[in-house]
Amino acid sequence: MKETKRGNYRWTICAMLFFATTINYMDRQVLSLTWKDFIAPEFHWTNNDYGNITALFSIFYAVSMLFAGRFVDWLDTKKGFLWAIGIWSIGACLHAFCGIATSGMITGNWMVGFEGAKQSLALVDNTAMIITVSVTLFIFARFILAVGEAGNFPAAIKATAEYFPKKDRAFSTSIFNAGATVGALAAPITIPFIAAKWGWEMSFIIIGALGFVWMGFWVFIYHKPELHPKVNAAELEYIQQDLISDRKLVDYVEETTTKASFIDCLKHNQTWAFAFGKFMTDGVWWFFLFWTPAYLSSVYGMDSTQSALPLFVLYMITLLSIIGGWLPTYFVEKKGMNPYEGRMRAMLIFAFFPLLALLAQPLGQITYWIPVLIIGIAGAAHQAWSANIFTTVGDMFPKKAIATVTGIGGMAGGIGAFFINKGSGLLFDHAGQTQMVFMGFKGEEAGYFIVFSICSVCYLIGWTVMKSLVPKYRPITNL
Repeated sequence: MKETKRGNYRWTICAMLFFATTINYMDRQVLSLTWKDFIAPEFHWTNNDYGNITALFSIFYAVSMLFAGRFVDWLDTKKGFLWAIGIWSIGACLHAFCGIATSGMITGNWMVGFEGAKQSLALVDNTAMIITVSVTLFIFARFILAVGEAGNFPAAIKATAEYFPKKDRAFSTSIFNAGATVGALAAPITIPFIAAKWGWEMSFIIIGALGFVWMGFWVFIYHKPELHPKVNAAELEYIQQDLISDRKLVDYVEETTTKASFIDCLKHNQTWAFAFGKFMTDGVWWFFLFWTPAYLSSVYGMDSTQSALPLFVLYMITLLSIIGGWLPTYFVEKKGMNPYEGRMRAMLIFAFFPLLALLAQPLGQITYWIPVLIIGIAGAAHQAWSANIFTTVGDMFPKKAIATVTGIGGMAGGIGAFFINKGSGLLFDHAGQTQMVFMGFKGEEAGYFIVFSICSVCYLIGWTVMKSLVPKYRPITNL
C-alpha cells in the first residue's frame, strides 16, 4: 500500500497568522505616521497631547491582554480571532470619524463630511475645546483598537499550538511574528502617501479595512486540524506527535474541557517565568521601536526624511529573527534535547546579542550606521527571543490554557513597556535640561547611553530568573 505523503496545510495557517500580525502593526502605526503633519494642524495638538494618547493606549493594551487571552480560550481559536480582529478593525476605522464627531459636538452640525468637518473647526475660536474633545475621541478610538489588538498574540499562539508540534513552534512563531517587522516596514511607505492623496481619514479606513478582508479568508481557511478536510492523516499524525510522547510520562493526565482560571494558572511557576521574561524584555523592543527615530534626530540631527533609509535598513535586519525560530528545532533534532531545553538554549544565545547595545553610543561617534546596525541586531535578537518565549507556553500548558497564560504574560510585558518608555522620556528631558554628564556623554546622549545599557542586560536577567523558576521540562496536566 502506497504511503500517503504528508501535507503542509499547517503553513497556510501560519501565513494567515503572519498577515494578521502585519495588519495589527500597521493599524497601530497609522496615528504615529499622520498626527504630526496632518492631524495636529487640524486639532491644534501638542506633543504632550499625542503623548497622552499613546501612553493610555499602552495601558489599555496591557490590561486588555490579560482578558483577551481568557476570552480566546473561552470562545476558542476561530471565533476568538474573528472577534479580536473585528474589534480592532472597527477601532482603526473609528479614528477617521473623530474629526466629524469633534465638529458635531462643538458646533452641533453632524451632517458634514471629512472636508466639511475641517472647515467647521477652522471657524471655531476655542482651540482648547477642540483639543479636549478631539483628544478624548481619539483616546476612545485607541481604547477600542487596543482591546481588539490585544487578542492577536493569544489567538495566534493558540493556533500555532494546535497546528504545529512543539519542536516546530518557535520557527512557525518566528515567521508569523515577522509580520510585526513587515508591518513596521510597510507602514512608512504606504500610510503617509495615502494621507497626502486622500486625507488622513482615508489612511485609517483603508488600513483598517484590511482586517475585514482577512476575516473573510479566516472563516473558510481555519478549522481544527483533526476536523479539517485539507489536513491529511500523515500531517495530523505529525502535528499531534507530542501527544504520544507526553502520554508516556508517569504523571500524565488526559486534558479535560474544563476552563482554566487565572488563579489556577498563577499557581504554577511556569506562568510566573513567562510573565517575568515578558516584563523584562517587551519594553526593550518598544523602546527601540518608539525612540530610535527620536534618537537619530536628537543625537545626529536627522529629520524624518533623512532617517527613512537608516530605519528601513534597521527593520530589514530584524527579519533575521526567523533564523531564531529554526535554532530550537536544530537542538531538538540534532542534539536530542526536549523542546523546552532546546528553547532555553536558543534563548540564552539570543540573550547575549543585546549586549552590543553597550557599544551603540561609544562607536556611534564614528558613524551613525554603527548604532543603526547594532539596534537592528538587538531587534532581531528580541524577535527571535519573543518567538521562543511565546512557545514556552505551548511547551508547558494544555491547549485550553495557552491563550490565558499568553494574556497574563502580555499584560506583564505591556507594563514593562510602559515603565521603560515613560521613564526614558523623563530621563531624556532631565538629561537635556540639566546637561547631565555620564560616562563621558552629555545631555540627551547621556540619557540614551543609560537606557541602552539597561536594555542590554534585560534578556540575561530575564533568562536567569526563568531558568531558576522552571529548571527542567515539566508539562502541566492538572489544570
